Amino acid sequence: MALGTAGSTSAATATSGGGNTYRSAFVLVTTLFFIWGFLTSLNDILIPHLKAIFDLNYAQVMLVQFAFFTSYAIFGYPSGKVVEWIGYQRTMVVGLFTMALGAILFIPAANLPSYPLFLAALIVLAAGMTALQVSANPYVTVLGPPQTASSRLNLSQAFNSLGTTVGPPLGGYLILKGAEKVVVNVSAMSPAALHVYRQNQAATVKMPYIVFTLVLVLVALAIAWYKFPRIDTTKDFRPMKDGGKKDSIWRYPHVVLGAVAIFVYVGAEVSIGSFLINYFGQSYIAGLAALAAANLVPFYWGGAMVGRFIGSALLQKFKTNKLVALCAVVAMVLTLISMISFGHVAVWSILAVGLFNSILFPSIFTLGIAEMGPLTGEASGLLVIAIVGGAIIPEIQGVLADHIGIHHAFIIPVLCYMFITYYGLRGYRVILPGEAASSQ
Repeated sequence: MALGTAGSTSAATATSGGGNTYRSAFVLVTTLFFIWGFLTSLNDILIPHLKAIFDLNYAQVMLVQFAFFTSYAIFGYPSGKVVEWIGYQRTMVVGLFTMALGAILFIPAANLPSYPLFLAALIVLAAGMTALQVSANPYVTVLGPPQTASSRLNLSQAFNSLGTTVGPPLGGYLILKGAEKVVVNVSAMSPAALHVYRQNQAATVKMPYIVFTLVLVLVALAIAWYKFPRIDTTKDFRPMKDGGKKDSIWRYPHVVLGAVAIFVYVGAEVSIGSFLINYFGQSYIAGLAALAAANLVPFYWGGAMVGRFIGSALLQKFKTNKLVALCAVVAMVLTLISMISFGHVAVWSILAVGLFNSILFPSIFTLGIAEMGPLTGEASGLLVIAIVGGAIIPEIQGVLADHIGIHHAFIIPVLCYMFITYYGLRGYRVILPGEAASSQ
């Protein structure tokens, strides 16, 4: 199979086909963004479903996100090494087959049924997704001029958001509709009756994840057979350290702070999305049943999709860092409004956060790897590892929700958006080792 060489640079040279080759490769890789967005968003459906089946509290059920996003920290660095070893294309194929394995593990998890096995399946699924992130994100940034890298990545991430938009309603229909008759007091059931109840409720995940497995295998085969353009990664233009020794990404504040910004952004985005169904179920918010609440979740992820399409155009006219700061401030204000309000205002203000989340991940990612030359691959790996924020921050919010209530636990995302605002205003600046920050 043809494959791109590992690594990343601002210059990219196709072996043949010119711009058309780049465009077709861009389209094919962008389908991967849709796939991992779709499957990631299904966690928001699994959380209330598993909470009801296994009678879990918020801290316990947030282990779904903890297990899923911790995989980014565990497998991020090894995935980067896999890219160096076998290249972008084969890493994408490996990632897709690994995701297929994780998806099919949902079947024995539902048959038992076993919450730990569900978590194990999510870890395997996320391991494959990590490989896709490490290979696809930097690959998109080098499929064209460096000055439009942020715009390109936002466009790809828009299709990621399309996946997160269609995922919840489809997942809600396939998974939650068959589990509408939920027994509230499972603690009063006998062990045998409880086992049958859990089997019946968990069975609703089987068919969807069988279908997902087949789709992942088919896409993996398509990626394997496609002839990708080769990427020139030989140019070494970074300053060397200590008389020729390899430089370190840890000497570049914009990379390290970018990783922190990715950490808190993903944490805030996932925390909000994970709590929406339970949040809208509160009597003082909307009092909705799980299936009805799931139908509102697409407005959150759909806002991110619309915002990324708009952002892809705006980023060709405005500075990336300024749009990052503006969106973070608005997201923070909307979250605060939801925290101090009730009813429709609380519902729609928190859903509107999705629109302003839109450009944050791809824009922070682009700022974080800016001007890193041959160190771009390592910088990308660090930023992908930082996605573990989606594991840690929702768990913190879950613990807080158990103690002070789900309404006021949204203070956690507010703090996250505060740091992102700082990164957009100042932390993004590229400071080369031994140099003072240039005024911008």
